[in-house]
Amino acid sequence: MILADKIIELRKKAGYSQEELAEKMGVSRQSVSKWEGALSIPDLDKILLMSEIFGVSTDYLLKDEMGDELLSPKEEISESTFRKVSLEEANEFIKVKDETAPLVALGVVLCILSPIIMFFLIAMQTAGKIGITENGAGGIGLIALVLLVVPAVALFITSGMKTGRFEYLEKEPIELAYGVAGMVKERQNKLRDKHIRDCVIGICLCVLAAIPLFIGAFFEDADGEVLIGLCLTLMIVAAGVYVLIRTGIPWATTEKLLQQDDYTVEKKTLEKKLDPISSIYWCIVTAVYLGWSFYTFEWHRTWIIWPVAGVFFGVFEGIAHYLDKK
Repeated sequence: MILADKIIELRKKAGYSQEELAEKMGVSRQSVSKWEGALSIPDLDKILLMSEIFGVSTDYLLKDEMGDELLSPKEEISESTFRKVSLEEANEFIKVKDETAPLVALGVVLCILSPIIMFFLIAMQTAGKIGITENGAGGIGLIALVLLVVPAVALFITSGMKTGRFEYLEKEPIELAYGVAGMVKERQNKLRDKHIRDCVIGICLCVLAAIPLFIGAFFEDADGEVLIGLCLTLMIVAAGVYVLIRTGIPWATTEKLLQQDDYTVEKKTLEKKLDPISSIYWCIVTAVYLGWSFYTFEWHRTWIIWPVAGVFFGVFEGIAHYLDKK
């Protein structure tokens, strides 16, 4: 076992994140990341400090042939419970994610665009430009909505079936085989500039999407104009979200393998605790949305429940993370 693998194993068994170990050693997280990826070697003073932090000898750290079986009783480490990810598994995961990213993005876009035909028909009916009733416009719009949602669901199911066998990478603590961390870090560095650019474009599009709504609100008796504005807003949002998902999935793939940001061991543990609450919460939100929409038949207004529910759930998750740290 080489030094890079020993640092990873000791850090995880001690329950430290890369940030926490870096803080204890007085270095940056990037330094720890390079050590674990075998991209650089810590100085001698850092080796000495590391031996004190982990309670092992410098011989154990420096001698590749010295494994767990040669540790003294004082230095003995409990058997690793982390699942080992080989280079082949990592490459296959990256390949599958790259293949499914456009499918997921297209599915989300179809869901966002699904009510547009209904909003447009209701706006035209309100303006007296088409000879159908409001219920007729709503009925045709609902049929169009379903026809767009069905292929979206098919895309989600297809993507989920392809990536399902890698679910453990998102939910369970993992340990990378030798060479995997370096390969993933290299890929992440190549993606970084494009990821930042696409995030900026996607977020700006989502912000600009509010403009058609504001313009529609300037008109007197603006029900029809607001609905047209909402259609344009959804189209711009769909474009922004597509860009964000296309760049976000490949980037998140590297974070899952390296257990960074939202995929650290600590956060995986917390998310596992929150999963039942999350499932119940979104089932309730869906039931409220459908009940309210079918009761009032005001689908062009009831969609507001989703962003509101998302904000509340984000606040709940933030509080949960804060309390878990405490």
